[in-house]
Amino acid sequence: MAAQAPTMAVPTDAQLIQAQAGLWRHSLCHLTAIALRCAVQLGALASPEEGIYSLVPLSYLLVDGVFIDGEASQKAIVLATTSRHYIEVTLGLADWFKKDIAPPPSPFEDVHGATLFEESMALLDPESDKVFHEALAAHDHLGIGTILRECHDLFKGVQSLTDCFGGDGTTARAIFKAFPHIKCNVLDLPRVIEKVPSDGIVNYVASDLFHTIPPAQAVMLKV
Repeated sequence: MAAQAPTMAVPTDAQLIQAQAGLWRHSLCHLTAIALRCAVQLGALASPEEGIYSLVPLSYLLVDGVFIDGEASQKAIVLATTSRHYIEVTLGLADWFKKDIAPPPSPFEDVHGATLFEESMALLDPESDKVFHEALAAHDHLGIGTILRECHDLFKGVQSLTDCFGGDGTTARAIFKAFPHIKCNVLDLPRVIEKVPSDGIVNYVASDLFHTIPPAQAVMLKV
């Protein structure tokens, strides 16, 4: 006797309507990011005049002249993640998954022949490379004050810490200021570390985390 194919549950009309709405939402959600990019580029997110409108939490991250924990706006993140280079990578993801290359390059490297945050990207497009680094710094620096306040107990008992891809050491210095007993290392690529002046507070190490990480009791990786 031939095996019967399993029956598939048929969605209700209400479920189909919700599914259609979800399909449109997912298909068009990229326009939200593009609209945000337009607002940043057009200067629509200027500091508000008193009495005209108030800032929502998202606005605090994007307007000029507003500082949180001493850090300026996060506009570079919007410009980086909506850049032509990023969008072209997403359009090529299906082709990337089909390729049989060992070891496979990253989707970004596959499309552009360059690696983010490395010299090859600076040679490909210096202006975009600058924006990417500004976005990385903005992302790294903004949240550390909140983390130190809200997750204070995580740092108790830690004697040494390595901040991977720590850039100019802003995060490590903030940790040291809050916890002077912690010996802080900053690990980043040589071309980043060579531009950072020694401050006598943080130990700067020029290397690649995929090759070596300075020994420490804790390692910080920011996602």
